[in-house]
Amino acid sequence: MTTLAITPGDPGGIGPDLCIQAAIEGDLDGIVIADPEIIKRRADILGLPVSIMHADDFDPDRTRGVVYVDPVASSNPTNPPGISDPVNAAYCLQSIEYALRGIQSGRFRALVTGPVNKATIRDGGFGSFTGHTEFLRDFFGMPEVVMMLASADCRVALVTTHLPLSDIPKAITPERIETITTIVIEALQQVFQIPHPRIHVLGLNPHAGEGGHLGCEEEEIILPTLEVLRKRHPDIHLEGPLPADTAFIPAIRSQADCNIAMYHDQGIPVVKYHGFGDSINITLGLPVVRTSVDHGTALNLAGKGLASTGGLVAAIREANRLTTQIA
Repeated sequence: MTTLAITPGDPGGIGPDLCIQAAIEGDLDGIVIADPEIIKRRADILGLPVSIMHADDFDPDRTRGVVYVDPVASSNPTNPPGISDPVNAAYCLQSIEYALRGIQSGRFRALVTGPVNKATIRDGGFGSFTGHTEFLRDFFGMPEVVMMLASADCRVALVTTHLPLSDIPKAITPERIETITTIVIEALQQVFQIPHPRIHVLGLNPHAGEGGHLGCEEEEIILPTLEVLRKRHPDIHLEGPLPADTAFIPAIRSQADCNIAMYHDQGIPVVKYHGFGDSINITLGLPVVRTSVDHGTALNLAGKGLASTGGLVAAIREANRLTTQIA
């Protein structure tokens, strides 16, 4: 079976640290798409004795202490830890594209991504970049994909992702809710192998609008759309719109295979608070499996040996689990 492609992300962030530390721990189950000079320099800074070998020599039985690298040239391989350099913006995106082409050709079976700095990539000449999720959507020419964060016992998918708060109400449309919910249903059934998923859909306003007294989106948009979806998918338990302030208490959260939040900061903080360090990001609706760490570049920790590998290891394990499950 082919292996995973792992992109470390921003050379100045903790992505290279995580790959090296995971290799030392024997948990780097995949091939790193990176400039080998960046990995070598970071290993020297960290003082960690890893071997850096070419991807062509990959041996699944010899991964502890080894970073297998499929080389992609960086514009600034001397990029020091703690500095996010716009010069390397193209390199970050080229690494992802290289990995995706490798999946398309059968060289790799899934993508695991490390953190990038969105502002740095935009400053590096890619002004439309808003994140991995949207980049992957556009690479594959998909009309829509879904960002989902998952911890051990909580999954949250988003109707909207990286939008200013002021733009969210007008982005909550029947068409968008229908599209996102359908993608979530198909992913839970086909990728996660849950034949009859239980999905909780959150409202947009406080107390889910309080019957229209605190906002009309629930009554006019969300509820009618859910009624349409219930008729279309009678075997799916689709509940909502639910008040976000109680949807995540344990007794209610345990009844859902996935929650659908209307916007980024309605759902993501709950997952990160609940499982930060072990929770991961999964893109639904792609023709490939993509998982990711749930944290940023952590420039203040880069090169210091202080970063936890929990998120990267969890993303690697979930990518392996999902691709094995649907093979």
